[in-house]
Amino acid sequence: MLKAGITLYFVRHGETDWNAVRRYQGQTDTALNDKGRGQAARNGRELGRILESRSASFDFVASPLARTSETMRIIRREMGLDPDAFARDDLLKEINFGHWEGQIWDDLPNTDPEEFAARKADPYRWRPRNGESYEDLAKRAGLWLASLERDTVAVSHGGVSRVVRGHVLGLDWGEIHALDVPQDKILRLRRGEQEWL
Repeated sequence: MLKAGITLYFVRHGETDWNAVRRYQGQTDTALNDKGRGQAARNGRELGRILESRSASFDFVASPLARTSETMRIIRREMGLDPDAFARDDLLKEINFGHWEGQIWDDLPNTDPEEFAARKADPYRWRPRNGESYEDLAKRAGLWLASLERDTVAVSHGGVSRVVRGHVLGLDWGEIHALDVPQDKILRLRRGEQEWL
């Protein structure tokens, strides 16, 4: 759970070519495309406007994957900060989609119908071969949230964004699964509160 009094600015990484075609990335290391770099720059300018001189009192942390690290570097550059002066935390990695990584969502009913049906029946607990369930991800993200000691800017992934909001807002899985995960907005979270910026 996010400690009382802490504000979290959560940013999803910018778009990648895999995002554009709905290809499962998970923990596969993919790079931002030009649109994604533009989204990251927009988010950096907005964070610079919001935080102004207060940025020195914030922790900055990202998932160590290439697309999140690049997003954070762009954000910090747009804020006038050292692009490389941020922490990386494995707990912020995207859900591991196991044998589905690299697969296109729209193809799965034909290429893997049994697993597709199993996931549809229980999307929270279904676990791909050699991967994680959303339940696993929620536990991992909860450990990260509980570790925060001061206001933080984090860059992570769509799945992490959903389960983090589940913890902060006290949502059930049906609500979590339906949450939007835009790449061109910043999510401000406080215990029990969220706001898109």
